[in-house]
Amino acid sequence: MKTFDQLYQELLERAQSRPPGSGSVELLDAGVHAIGKKLLEEAGEAWMAGEYESDEQVALEVSQLLYYAQLLLVARGVTLDEVYRRL
Repeated sequence: MKTFDQLYQELLERAQSRPPGSGSVELLDAGVHAIGKKLLEEAGEAWMAGEYESDEQVALEVSQLLYYAQLLLVARGVTLDEVYRRL
């Protein structure tokens, strides 16, 4: 299990090391628009899971939503400290 901060660090490392076959790198290369579309898709799926599915499915969908949100931050160069200052 990884924490929110650990996931962000992992995504930063992938963005820098660019491992072949990485879906994260692929999306980073596709740009903010492509990442934003995935973020919106996952937000909808998280909402629907919240309405109609199990707690386990809600947790899965929210974890995916957080992944894409963090990938968007990495793509834009926004740090978690910047996010935390606004919480």
